[in-house]
Amino acid sequence: MLDKKYVLITGCSVGGIGYATAHALRDAGYEVIATARNSEDVVILERDGFIAFRLDLRDKKSINKAIKKSFEITNNRLYALFNNGGYGQLGALEDLPTKALIEQFETNLFGYHRVIKKVLHIMKAQGHGKIINHSSILGLVSLRFRGAYQASKYALEGYSDTLRLELDGTGVSVSVLNTGPVESNFRDNAIKTFYETVKIENSRFRNIYIEKIEHRKRSGFSLPVSSVAEVVYQILKSDKPKPRYYITKASYILAYAKKVLSSKLNHKLWQAISDRE
Repeated sequence: MLDKKYVLITGCSVGGIGYATAHALRDAGYEVIATARNSEDVVILERDGFIAFRLDLRDKKSINKAIKKSFEITNNRLYALFNNGGYGQLGALEDLPTKALIEQFETNLFGYHRVIKKVLHIMKAQGHGKIINHSSILGLVSLRFRGAYQASKYALEGYSDTLRLELDGTGVSVSVLNTGPVESNFRDNAIKTFYETVKIENSRFRNIYIEKIEHRKRSGFSLPVSSVAEVVYQILKSDKPKPRYYITKASYILAYAKKVLSSKLNHKLWQAISDRE
């Protein structure tokens, strides 16, 4: 690739989607700037040969510092941003302190906005750029005990759709990934956060929590993390990226069901899935 195309990725912790995508894109010839929240992951990324910085989506200073260093290295160029960082807060809404929802939005929405604000003026000035926001199928449909995460992803959907409209004519595209279950450390992290946040002994859902959380620990996953990396690669290659990409069969099916079924039938479908999960 004669003209270096720099791609900034957030959420590149080892074992996750961002980490796998960073490796896949570098193998495809892109210059990857890989960022992660934990310094230990940054060290590993550097050992892997990446341009790597610490970037915590909840920390404005770390965002400003990482973006500044990125632009110094790239001479104020950026081909694409893959906003991938984030986590899932489990638990019934009635059991979650307001602080848990605030922290969920700080990472999954406000953090994305902070990064986009920093890179957007560069993309507009150069007349092109690609923004990829990692949402979820749970940004389109709802299941029990995922309310905080779903609220942040529903918000990201509206944010991305609006941003796309406002960037019309600038040469900057905005794509959303609606990913279903994949093999990553996302669920393990969600379970850890759940036990740190929710006092299950005081909840009317105590027995369900125990059953569902233990089930989630034992459950398998549908697709490998490479499935997301492949879609990101297709977006980067495309002259006209689509607004939305569904990843996994579950995403296709549930998104289609939401379009064609009544609200009442979708409610029954989501309830049935929640009971099985």
